[in-house]
Amino acid sequence: MKISTNKFVSLSYDLNVGEGEERELMERATAETPLEFIYGTNSMLEAFEKNLDGLVEGDAFDFVLAPDEAYGEYDDEALVDLPRHIFEQDGKLNEEVIFEGNMVPMTDSNGNRLSGSVVEINDDIVKMDFNHPLAGETLNFSGKVLAVRESTPEEIAALFAPQGGCGCGCGCGDDNDDFCDCGDEKEMAEAGCCNSSCDCAGH
Repeated sequence: MKISTNKFVSLSYDLNVGEGEERELMERATAETPLEFIYGTNSMLEAFEKNLDGLVEGDAFDFVLAPDEAYGEYDDEALVDLPRHIFEQDGKLNEEVIFEGNMVPMTDSNGNRLSGSVVEINDDIVKMDFNHPLAGETLNFSGKVLAVRESTPEEIAALFAPQGGCGCGCGCGDDNDDFCDCGDEKEMAEAGCCNSSCDCAGH
């Protein structure tokens, strides 16, 4: 069976980042822990899927994605300063969530889901980088197709199940809410919520 729209695909692969001798192994999926997805459902990069189109179980693959085919070039404007107080309770930072290098899921005032890396923590601001971790990188994929089969109706339906809210139970990010009303700023920080004054919208 060939890889095509709505087929369930299982892959093993190595992802190396960079060019020439500067390549670095970033990620590995093995036969024991494969990458599994339904082809053609926008769950993977379009260019990634295009390189797998028509392959069958047992086929090997080896291809390169330039930044414009993957996660784009690095955008300096996606490096933003957020008020430190939205991550605090009683003047104290939630250090279990907010520490340099940590990826923090967030929701902006328009309900858009974001994921940012904590770059720097100062007295008044927390500098966040909302670029994808692989922005600006050349991605080198090499691997093998482990399985290709028809997707079940349940697997396809699960892709389109509603995913309302931001996880804090406050309705932040739901279609009917224009702001997060989590109750206190600690909950907002723990859940990765931004309140209506957050200036990270659009990043």
